[in-house]
Amino acid sequence: MKISNRVLMNLRRIFSASLLGMLVLSALGAAGPDGGGDEDAGPDNRGGTHHRFPDATGTIETFTTSGAIDTDNPFFQSLGSNGRACVSCHQASDAWTITPPHVQARFEASRGHDPLFRLNDGANCSNLDVSTLPARRSAYSLLLNKGLIRIAMPVPANAEFSVVSIDDPYHCSTPTELSMYRRPLPTANIKFLATVMWDGRETVPGQTIAADLKTQASHATTGHAQATVPPTDEQLDQIVRFQLGLFAAQSKDQAAGDLTGDGARGGPRSLSQQEFFIGINDPLGLNPFGTPFNPEAFDVFENWENIGRHRHGERAEARESVARGERIFNTRTIPIADVPGLNGPNDKLAHVTIPGTCTTCHDSPNVGNHSVSAPLDIGINAAARRTHDLPLFTLRCNATAATVQTLDPGRAMVTGKCADIGKVKGPILRGLAARAPYFHNGSAVTLMDTVNFYDGRFNLGLSDQDKEDLVAFLRSL
Repeated sequence: MKISNRVLMNLRRIFSASLLGMLVLSALGAAGPDGGGDEDAGPDNRGGTHHRFPDATGTIETFTTSGAIDTDNPFFQSLGSNGRACVSCHQASDAWTITPPHVQARFEASRGHDPLFRLNDGANCSNLDVSTLPARRSAYSLLLNKGLIRIAMPVPANAEFSVVSIDDPYHCSTPTELSMYRRPLPTANIKFLATVMWDGRETVPGQTIAADLKTQASHATTGHAQATVPPTDEQLDQIVRFQLGLFAAQSKDQAAGDLTGDGARGGPRSLSQQEFFIGINDPLGLNPFGTPFNPEAFDVFENWENIGRHRHGERAEARESVARGERIFNTRTIPIADVPGLNGPNDKLAHVTIPGTCTTCHDSPNVGNHSVSAPLDIGINAAARRTHDLPLFTLRCNATAATVQTLDPGRAMVTGKCADIGKVKGPILRGLAARAPYFHNGSAVTLMDTVNFYDGRFNLGLSDQDKEDLVAFLRSL
């Protein structure tokens, strides 16, 4: 990525004034990707506050139900020993995660000394040389290029598997502790969570999501921020309340324009009013009210179908494309086969091909994640998808002697079960356009890469137009 001199000058000026101030300004809309936030950012006369940032295809917008973003909240405070705050890895301009272009800008502005760049998890390994600028650029390459944070976890004591071999370019894993590299999940839209963290390690059965989030915030502070004393209950409550009030979604698209125009219901305000409960619209009978699954889980852009009958021009065509993409997402039949966690060899539906749709797994209405905890292995961690910058682990299941090669053992590092190797949760889909790259390991650079993965994995036979329509829909979420 080439960064303009003007951007670098602005970032350096802010950086020199205050590292944390830079992050707060970015989170509030005062320092967007081009050095300035949207002029429209401010209170909403219907209650709540909007903050808007340009992204690659339009505008990402945050709506907060709390009335205003309180920068005195512990979310913005350094509670640890290494200068980090929650906002260090969760930026409003990136739909409340981080993205490589902005990570790179922060690196250049600070010469790699921004609190984001810390050896404990920001570097490819904690023992790498960071004494010079070139050394830091190399040590933080996964964070810079893919926005990945290192997650080091011990192999569970009760593991049903053994680590046979490790092919690790950073020599950071051992047979008893593995280093995985994952994207930070957004801290907005968490009202809709059924699972906390990619591998669900912070989710406790029978416990509320708010309680899970408190635990996660405490662990993040003592881990990522290297605090010697955990946050207080009051600090944790404030962080969780702040996050529960954040909703982020695309509000404008360069081609389709205002995503609330002509009766559409894009943007974060409508999203904040979306009904949700654990099990809503679950396809496998886990809806607590017994309501049947409705595959048409998205209706955000249904009013744009056939809009060309009344309007003409490029904008009308772009809106029809978004609506067609939504229709494909809801209705295109997918022969779902061999997905561990759904119909893999250890599941009740083993070897049964399910005639599903995208919404069979992305079932939460107008949100797009699982409405129950349902970690799956769709093949993202398969050895065939390995790139040179990620490790490859060979695991042996002790009971059967079968070996599995994986880029990330996923849920198995929590449960110790062979059946969970490679499983991760499906994330919330809203705000996709602002937070590339995609999947937990950043292996899909663009939304088209993501669509192409699914097309190949499930033999969808999508036409070029189908793919373009799906991308138009996904980038409008």
